[in-house]
Amino acid sequence: MGKRYFCDYCDRSFQDNLHNRKKHLNGVQHLRAKRVWYDLFRDAAAILQEEQTKKPCRKFLQTGQCDFGSNCKFFHMTEQDLEKLSAQVQGEKRLKELWQEGADIPPGTIEDWLEKRAQRLSAAQSN
Repeated sequence: MGKRYFCDYCDRSFQDNLHNRKKHLNGVQHLRAKRVWYDLFRDAAAILQEEQTKKPCRKFLQTGQCDFGSNCKFFHMTEQDLEKLSAQVQGEKRLKELWQEGADIPPGTIEDWLEKRAQRLSAAQSN
């Protein structure tokens, strides 16, 4: 039967020889799966910057769906998604600044920390 090559990105296997491996690694399905995998690990600032440079997708705005999906050259984010992403970027930036200043950062999510901070600031202002 011979050796088989398993592609973790595409979750499939095939007979391992030079021709088959080159064909698979240069194929559209593999390149899409690889891009989706690496997009999972990008930071929010990079995603926001990339999305802000794109124009909105007309088909997505009209129907809520796009045939190209994640491969579309236009963006598919609503205003609320963009606001949420920009808030996440700001929260990460604040957290990084605090970390550089040497402040104690409590364990948990950024949202929890920001909520507690907002409560402390409002309590301090009311006093």
